[in-house]
Amino acid sequence: MDIPRIFNISESAHRIHNPFTPEKLAALGAALRLEPGTRVLDLGSGSGEMLCTWARDYRITGTGVDMSGLFTQQAKLRAEELGVSDKVNFIHGDAAGYVSEEKAGVAACVGATWIGGGVAGTISLLKQSLAPGGIILIGEPYWRQLPATEEIAKGCLAHSISDFMALPELLASFGRLGCGVVEMVLADQDGWDRYEAAKWLTMRKWLEANPKDEMAKEVRALLDTEPVRFASYTREYLGWGVFALMPR
Repeated sequence: MDIPRIFNISESAHRIHNPFTPEKLAALGAALRLEPGTRVLDLGSGSGEMLCTWARDYRITGTGVDMSGLFTQQAKLRAEELGVSDKVNFIHGDAAGYVSEEKAGVAACVGATWIGGGVAGTISLLKQSLAPGGIILIGEPYWRQLPATEEIAKGCLAHSISDFMALPELLASFGRLGCGVVEMVLADQDGWDRYEAAKWLTMRKWLEANPKDEMAKEVRALLDTEPVRFASYTREYLGWGVFALMPR
């Protein structure tokens, strides 16, 4: 069980696998007013930066689940590095359908709502692990400006314009799903740059070390096209944020 190999290659040096900077991640933790001992469940936990830094800074406890064997191992090493291995644990597994036996004060899926077939299904899944009075975190893209054509949407790596909503529509949609929005922290363009541009150096270094790998041709093609595609489309059209919700 694992994610497509290209992500393990291109994001192998990432600590945060979304457009948040460390400062934004810390701001989110502060915004939630996390109390010591709060239990956090993170589905699609990546390299564990959210759980590990929050365990260090806010003394939460928690569990992360991710399909990437590489990222899960990195998360465990990060927990050791920050001295929080006794507070957080990481499971290499499929987060889709994962329900925690111990209810969580915060149940999160930050940037991997495909595990529930979209936002609605992911919220429904997270509710099953949520303690009464708890908070759901959803990380999701939205249109900063609506693409004029489907080709522009595809340039943003969406299948179509309908894949995402404008921010007001996204916020309204949470209400229709039975949740009130109680906080949000939005990424900025610097965060997008750090998420996307950092991949290019990682891929270049990987190519130099693995010129004959079966993935080399695909990685080389991405290096040739991604900088211009990102600057032309994703950076201009897509926003991204984490939204804190409480069931009504």
